[in-house]
Amino acid sequence: MSGGGEEIRGRMERFYRELEEELAPLRRRHAARLRCGPGCAACCVDGLTVFPVEAEMIRRRHAALLERGGPGPAGGCAFLDGRGRCRIYENRPYVCRTQGLPLRWIETGPEGVPVEMRDICRLNEEGPPVESLDADACWTLGPFEGTLAGIQAAADGGESPRVPLRSLFRRNGEERVAPE
Repeated sequence: MSGGGEEIRGRMERFYRELEEELAPLRRRHAARLRCGPGCAACCVDGLTVFPVEAEMIRRRHAALLERGGPGPAGGCAFLDGRGRCRIYENRPYVCRTQGLPLRWIETGPEGVPVEMRDICRLNEEGPPVESLDADACWTLGPFEGTLAGIQAAADGGESPRVPLRSLFRRNGEERVAPE
């Protein structure tokens, strides 16, 4: 992180605390339908990217893993171990923290009309259809992403491209595969 690194780290830590506080009631509300747990990796796909400030938090907190370990097999998230468990769970990025929950967001439809979209992990579909849930029963994509983008902008003006999680393991231009 460029200038103000300690301040940016502090903002990121607050961001994750506030995010977890906001997510907790939704997790409790949907506890009966959520099948997410250790070893569940249905949402943990390859190609996930994060803001550079999130990548830096992972680098700082998991330097040994990134230095001596390697990414998990292609197709799954780079941070999955051989049993499908997240090796950085306690420091996982924003995108991973919201997976599994009913999600809602607004897209621009035909003729510029806003259209509400909804989705849920296929493993968590049992229960009322996500389309029938009250809006407050879903995680609304947008507000927290805006906060995260603001933290990134404070770090570098928002100029840096998103960082593929798999690239955090690159050393000397080589990508290594994590042992089972």
